[in-house]
Amino acid sequence: MTRPTHGGNLTWATQVAGSPVLWDFSASINPWGPPECAIAAIQAAIPELIHYPDPDYGVLRGAIAQHHDLDPAWVFPGNGAAELLTWAAMDLAQAGITALITPAFADYGRACRGAGVELLACGLDMQGEQRLENLLPPSALLLNNPHNPTGKLWPVVELLPLIAESPCAVVDEAFMDFLPPAQQQSLIPYLAQFPQLVVLRSLTKFYSLPGLRLGYALAHPDRLAQWRQRRDPWAVNQLAAAVGAVVLQDQDFAQKTWDWLPPARAKLFNGLAAIPGLTPYPGAANFLLVETAIKSDVLQLDLLKTAQVLIRDCLSFPELGDRYFRVAVRTDGENQHLLTALANSLQRLTPNPHVP
Repeated sequence: MTRPTHGGNLTWATQVAGSPVLWDFSASINPWGPPECAIAAIQAAIPELIHYPDPDYGVLRGAIAQHHDLDPAWVFPGNGAAELLTWAAMDLAQAGITALITPAFADYGRACRGAGVELLACGLDMQGEQRLENLLPPSALLLNNPHNPTGKLWPVVELLPLIAESPCAVVDEAFMDFLPPAQQQSLIPYLAQFPQLVVLRSLTKFYSLPGLRLGYALAHPDRLAQWRQRRDPWAVNQLAAAVGAVVLQDQDFAQKTWDWLPPARAKLFNGLAAIPGLTPYPGAANFLLVETAIKSDVLQLDLLKTAQVLIRDCLSFPELGDRYFRVAVRTDGENQHLLTALANSLQRLTPNPHVP
């Protein structure tokens, strides 16, 4: 089996490890979910599996719209962000050259190649601060905020001038909900002001539902009406639609996540920084990018075989190459297991200059 380009491929990892992988840090998923309301919604919806889903997804769209104080006409549920990127890329192709912040999530390239988008890569300076306005030309835009894999959060005031100049701007906010509302830098409040803006959101990362496949796009109703004409019917299954209609209302689960993440991320950051050969980068999301003194794929294999730990190598980010990896922030016990495993692997794999 070939090396995966996404995190969370436990089938591949189990084959490499020779045993079940018990510690998955490769997929940036909330360790506290799924919330109880999601499980209850799935159980309640099982009898509905004998019926097709509502093709308009009225209840689901209404719940999402209420959460963001929008009219349901501005909401487009999808089979995860991957499907939504496919439709967004078609709009980018019509808008001309598209500036893409790199390193970038590999699925952006997949969607853009399929739609014939002409991409202009705009690389981040990994060693210092860099304002987007100095990086991006006036063009169509595709970026994510917080940025994956660096975790960098751009302020809205820095994004708005770029959105205003762009014929089409697609902003992936898949990790934005890991920040409490007062700290979020979302462009959702500006949708009515900029009809060229598309905001993508995921429900699978924050609510720990990647196997269910559920996300949504927010954009002008005219744009979304065109998207509905392109897509296959019933892209969101009955169980996913039922879950999506309730999880956004679970404020207790959201608050638990917001209370947990900052101290857990800081503790993991400090633990990584204390290991010789590792340099973590600060970030605003539920993951950390880490520079490593040894090849990340070598480190990844050693962790799998010796500690049943899976980290996300960054080989699918060409700008990063084999000296970076990404890890999710998980519970204190899991994070400590990761730190111990990393320290042991690096000690084992790093050449000792004092040994002849």
